[in-house]
Amino acid sequence: MAYLERAITPVLQKRLVNSKCLLLTGARQTGKSTLLKHIFPDYNYVTLDDKLTRLQAREDPKLFFLNHRRPLFIDEVQKEPPLLEEIKILVDESDLRGQFVMSGSQKLELMKGMSESLAGRVSIADLGTLSLREIKQISFNRRFVPTQDYLDEREKELVPYERIWESIHRGLYPELYDAPKEWWDFYSAYVSTYIERDINELVASDSVVFTRFLTAVAARSGELLNYSNIAGDVGVSVSTVKTWISVLERTGIIWLLQPYSTGVLSRALNTPKIYFRDTGLACFLTRWRNPEALQYSAVAGSMFETFVVGEFLKSYSNEGMDHRFGVFFYRGRNNVGRGHNEIDLVIEENGVLYPVEIKLSASPRAEMASAFLALDGIAGKKRGMGVIFCLTDRKHYLRDNLLALPLSYL
Repeated sequence: MAYLERAITPVLQKRLVNSKCLLLTGARQTGKSTLLKHIFPDYNYVTLDDKLTRLQAREDPKLFFLNHRRPLFIDEVQKEPPLLEEIKILVDESDLRGQFVMSGSQKLELMKGMSESLAGRVSIADLGTLSLREIKQISFNRRFVPTQDYLDEREKELVPYERIWESIHRGLYPELYDAPKEWWDFYSAYVSTYIERDINELVASDSVVFTRFLTAVAARSGELLNYSNIAGDVGVSVSTVKTWISVLERTGIIWLLQPYSTGVLSRALNTPKIYFRDTGLACFLTRWRNPEALQYSAVAGSMFETFVVGEFLKSYSNEGMDHRFGVFFYRGRNNVGRGHNEIDLVIEENGVLYPVEIKLSASPRAEMASAFLALDGIAGKKRGMGVIFCLTDRKHYLRDNLLALPLSYL
């Protein structure tokens, strides 16, 4: 298969023009190195996966940069944090932009190092797995916000997303779409490599126990994060689970979606929801071996939600946006104190709250969005167009402020 153009490409090109350094983070096998080599072919390349290169970088950073001239692409830069201080010295000596391009698979840890050494000198972006837009080669690259302008522009490149359960089950790692690849073999090797290379460097753990932990988290994708329940299933302490959840987040395996709350929403819960970034990996860990079995299983709803949330959040990162400042979920007790109002996604933009519900149904009804009323009456905010993403084959209004949309609108 030919190279698939990544949606984030123009964002990275623009940022490199305006920054002295560019850092691209993301999980293993999301295509960071391939992308950066493709769009910056004139950069010298060095990877810190090579042990001899790492040794030189650790023992004599100055000599390292004499041997590797700028402009330079450093792959897996988080493996040798002392290099960041030397990069700071080098970029401060010159007004040139785009001196260094870097990649790394430990997002939050890397960002901490960057904030300490390269504050104001580096632009940071995140690369996820392929999006359906990228697979369908759709050039439209705006984050999803259900305004009329977005809907009009999106409809200019609307392509049906067919065989959606095959995509959910297969997952969206680029290598699975580059050449014929056995699903089981790919994910088996992925888990082994991830644990051996990333986890062993970050935490001391038994590989069997950590794999059990991964599986327990995958089985809870789309649920409120409950450290105690996971600890009970895995047989480790709650503090260990908290540490390991942090590792999964900063190595790009999961998202933690934060709850939306204000002083008005006094009944709102403050526990985050956990989502696996790739449904194929989640299916592998929880032993769903084919899309047909998955589609009619008890976990079909949560896996569908995980997939849709993933496509939604990738629309933000591919535009160079951080979803954490404007995308939440809501869960709070209803007005009579029985049961909960739940909204899968709440988009906050320009003082407007756009509620989104995700339903595994081909026949959406307005009652499915009854929880949207919980957002009314918040001072300084107004409720915008609500959306139900579902298995419908077309856009249609359920109310004047409520749309049912197929996934092709993401």
